Amino acid sequence: MKYFSGADVHAAFEKGAPLVAKDGHAYSVSAGRRDKPGQSELHEKDTDVFYVLQGTATFVTGGRMVDPKTTAPGEIRGSAIEGGETRTLSKDDVIVIPAGVPHWFKDVQGVFLYFVVKTQ
Repeated sequence: MKYFSGADVHAAFEKGAPLVAKDGHAYSVSAGRRDKPGQSELHEKDTDVFYVLQGTATFVTGGRMVDPKTTAPGEIRGSAIEGGETRTLSKDDVIVIPAGVPHWFKDVQGVFLYFVVKTQ
């Protein structure tokens, strides 16, 4: 069992830090924090589950990654996504991104906080 106090969770969101690393687990839990767009991502083995706590972001899933590069085993990053489905994520939204699906925070308005659960 793992327990995190509110103070621990808030501290993790200040940094965008993991609460549970995948070391020895089939999952990880992180406090995600964004204030600007990022690179496109594709995880060959991990499914991401995002639960949005604060903010608004334009999020793209599917399509084709632009300039993909392997950054770690099973992890690919790119500069953008061409095509795909664009949606606006905001407070209380949940999105599940299966392994192998490109995804990208195309635009972020203000501070965007979300829990990320990664599982295989």
